[in-house]
Amino acid sequence: MPQFLTHTDPDFETRFTALLSAKREDSVDVDDAVAAIIADVRQRGDAAVIELTSKFDRLDLTPDTLAISADEVDAEIAKVSDADRAALEMAAERIRAYHLRQLPKDESWSDDTGATLGWRWTPVSAAGLYVPGGLASYPSSVLMNAVPAKVAGVGRLAITVPTPDGIINPLVLLAARISGVDEIYRIGGAQAVAALAYGTQTIPAVDKITGPGNAFVAAAKRRVFGKVGIDMIAGPSEILVIADKHNNPAWIATDLLSQAEHDESAQSLLITDDAAFGQAVADEVEAQLKTLERTAIATPSWRDYGAIIVVKDLDQAAELSDRIAPEHLELCVEDVDALAAKITHAGAIFLGQWTPEAIGDYIGGPNHVLPTARSARFSSGLSVMDFVKRTTLAKMTPAALRAIGPNAVRLATSESLQAHGLSVQARLDHLNEPQPE
Repeated sequence: MPQFLTHTDPDFETRFTALLSAKREDSVDVDDAVAAIIADVRQRGDAAVIELTSKFDRLDLTPDTLAISADEVDAEIAKVSDADRAALEMAAERIRAYHLRQLPKDESWSDDTGATLGWRWTPVSAAGLYVPGGLASYPSSVLMNAVPAKVAGVGRLAITVPTPDGIINPLVLLAARISGVDEIYRIGGAQAVAALAYGTQTIPAVDKITGPGNAFVAAAKRRVFGKVGIDMIAGPSEILVIADKHNNPAWIATDLLSQAEHDESAQSLLITDDAAFGQAVADEVEAQLKTLERTAIATPSWRDYGAIIVVKDLDQAAELSDRIAPEHLELCVEDVDALAAKITHAGAIFLGQWTPEAIGDYIGGPNHVLPTARSARFSSGLSVMDFVKRTTLAKMTPAALRAIGPNAVRLATSESLQAHGLSVQARLDHLNEPQPE
C-alpha cells in the first residue's frame, strides 16, 4: 500500500517534505565506469565502440556494420502492420504540427540613437538522438526527439539504438524513417554517447545530444556536456493527479499505474480533497495490479514511492503541486481552467478527466520528453528551442556611437580594461576630427 497523508495529521509537513526528498535514483556509482568508457572511445574510436558493443550487447560489428543500412531499414519496416504504421504517421503529423508553432522569429529594429539591434535564430548543424533498445524500446521517443529537430532545421540527425543480440525493433526504424533521420547506428550505452560527442572514424560528431537512457547514459551525457549540448538529465518518470470526487476511481487508478509500470523507481501521486475518493482509488489500484502485465514493476513502484494526499481544498492542492513540480500533472476537477491558472511548476499539464497523460506520451502533440525530479521548477520539456540557438545583432551608425560610446568608454575605464575603451574612443576621436570642406 502507498503512503496516505492527510492535511490534518500533526506530522503532515514532515512526511510531505520527506516525500519530496525521497531518493528514487539508482544509487550505484557508475561515473567512474562511464569516465573510462568515454576516454576509451576518445582514444580508440570505432575499435572501442565495437569492443564494448560485443561485451554489452553480445553483437559483433565492424566499422562497415556500425550503421544500419537503408536496405536493412526497408526490410525491417516492411514487417510493420498497416495499423501500426498509420498510428505512427498520425502521431508524427500531430507532433510536427504542434512543434511548427514553436519556431521562433528573427527580430530587428532601430532605437532612438539610430542603432540597429536584433537577433536571429539558426539550427544546430548536427544532432544525435539516443534511443533505448531491448525491452525499453520506444518508437514514440524517436518521434518526440527527431521531429522537433527536423522542424528546427537540423541538417544532420543521427540516432543510436542498441540492438542486443542483433534484435531490431521495426517500429523504431519506421519512426526514424518517418521523422527524417539521416543515420542510424546500432550501438548504445555510454559508448554511444561518447561516439556522438567526440566522433569516431565512422561516426561524425554532433553538436547536441538528446534522448533518454539508463544510469550509464545519463552519466555519460552529464560528462560530455560542454563539448556538446544536451537536453536534460532525466530521472525516473512521475505523475501527479489532482482529482475531486466527481471522477471514476478506476480511471484515476489506471492513470497512476501508467507511470508506475515504467520503472520500479517511478512515482505516482494522487492529491484529492475527498478522503473516501482517495481510498476508492487506492482500492482500484490494488485490484488492477492483480491483472496488469507489468505488475512486477508497477507493484514496488506504487508500494515504495506512491502516495495519496488528502487536502482541505484545491487551493492547498495547487500549493503542494507547485512544491512537487511534477513531470506530468493531471487535473481532474470540475473547474479545471481555474485550477490550472494557479499552477506554476509542471512539465506538462493534462486538463480534465478526458485527457489521460498517456495521450501525451503518444499522440497529443506536445512533447513527452519532460523535466523530472522537481526540475520543472526551472526547466521545460523538449522543444524546437532545444535545437536552435540565438545570435544577437548590433549595428552602430556614427550618430549612434557618438550618443552611447562615451559611456562605454567610461565603463571600460572603471573595469581597468584599457583596450576596450580605446577601441571605442578611437572611433569617437575620428568623429570629432575636423572634416574636410
